[in-house]
Amino acid sequence: MKDLSNFKPLPEHGNCFVCGTLNPKSIGVKWYYDENNEIYCDTVLTNEQQGPPNHAHGGASAALLDEAMGFAAWVTGYKIVSVNLNINYLKPIPLGVPIRIHGKIQNKDGRKIFAKGEISFENGEIAVEGTSILIEPSGFFNNNDTKFNQFHKQK
Repeated sequence: MKDLSNFKPLPEHGNCFVCGTLNPKSIGVKWYYDENNEIYCDTVLTNEQQGPPNHAHGGASAALLDEAMGFAAWVTGYKIVSVNLNINYLKPIPLGVPIRIHGKIQNKDGRKIFAKGEISFENGEIAVEGTSILIEPSGFFNNNDTKFNQFHKQK
C-alpha cells in the first residue's frame, strides 16, 4: 500500500457520520488525496461498525466507499450527490484489522460523474469494491460554500 504521509489531507467535514469530528458517532476516518485527485484513507473498524459477529457491517463499508468516491469528485471540483451506488462484497472485513479505502473518478458524461472505489487489506487483497454515479444537481448547493471555495482556491 502507498504511504499516505506525503498526501494532502482533506479538510474537516463537521457532522459527517463517516469523517466528521463534530459527530460523536462518526466512524472518524481522515481522508487524503494525491496529485491525481484520488482519495485514500487507512483505518480500522471497531465494534461501533459491527454487523455480523466480529466483522464490519456492510453498510459501514458502503458508507466508506460512497464517501471516498464522492470526495474524489469533490477534490476534482464537482459539487455532487450520489444517485447510484453499487457494492460488491468479496471478503468479510474483520473488526480490528487495518484496511485501506480508495476512491477515484473514472469519467464524466454531461452531469454524470462515474467513480470507482475499493476497500482492501494490507496485503492488497480487495474486500469490497464499488462504483457510483454522481451528479451535479442544479440549485442544491450554495454557490458560496466557503469550505469548497477555500479548498479549491488554495489547492
